[in-house]
Amino acid sequence: MKATSEFIANLSDVFVLFGDIQTKRMFGGYGVYRDGLMFALVADDVLYFKVDEHSVGSFIELGMEQFEYEKSGKRVKMTYYAAPEEIFEDPEHAKEWADRAYKAALRQKAR
Repeated sequence: MKATSEFIANLSDVFVLFGDIQTKRMFGGYGVYRDGLMFALVADDVLYFKVDEHSVGSFIELGMEQFEYEKSGKRVKMTYYAAPEEIFEDPEHAKEWADRAYKAALRQKAR
């Protein structure tokens, strides 16, 4: 679970309409934050957005993969799904999907 610095550096351009983001190294990948709240992660140069029961359907409809990793020989699934490829070419789409992920992170934090 690693990411290249070039991929990470490009995220500021991808999310130019969403706002200022920060990235922090974690577990061989990166967490992607806005205002101190993690709304995405990067592993192996794949961007995954935070989901919850309100937003997961949008990702499932597109056939996006859920983030999972192996721990003690078992697969662990997390509440993050791969971002649609079109966000890397379209800042409007990037903002829309990042907003959805950020709202999911806010709802989780409120619980």
